[in-house]
Amino acid sequence: MIVGLEGIIEYKEPTLIHLNVNSVIYEVFISLHTFSAISAERAWLHISHIIREDAQQLYGFGQKSEKILFEGMLKINGIGPKAALAICSTFTPEQFAGIISSKDINALKKVPGIGPKSASRIMVELAGFDAILLSSGPLVNSATSEASMALESLGFKKEQIAKALNMSHATDTAALVKDALKQLQKL
Repeated sequence: MIVGLEGIIEYKEPTLIHLNVNSVIYEVFISLHTFSAISAERAWLHISHIIREDAQQLYGFGQKSEKILFEGMLKINGIGPKAALAICSTFTPEQFAGIISSKDINALKKVPGIGPKSASRIMVELAGFDAILLSSGPLVNSATSEASMALESLGFKKEQIAKALNMSHATDTAALVKDALKQLQKL
């Protein structure tokens, strides 16, 4: 699984780049925010590697929080990589967190490919995204996101997880999960 790439930009357009990594050129789909952030000849990107029966695709992001938003969208039934990338191109992760916290469904409907049903589903499924993003600062750290995924796999709701993680001051994944489980028992 590819999780990051650094290399020389051979070709660049608003939706994709060709990245030369040690003489192997990868086609990486990017958001408009990542496109505007890339100004040099070299780039380092967080990668979401999607493997399907008929294709392997790489999606690159300049910020870890943008990758987390993209991958969170893919977990929602009916949202594919193109719609998830459209959301990442329309909103920064911070703007998206604000939309989720204010429950602004009309803002989501402005994204190409997102209708009323999909917007409603996104609001319900990603209810805790704003708290997870804001609890760890402008960039979501990997320990927080790993702890969140571990707790989610145990069956806890995203909102509860975000509250529990927000109360913890731990910095590593194991300690965050342990502290969060103690808090979740109280909730």
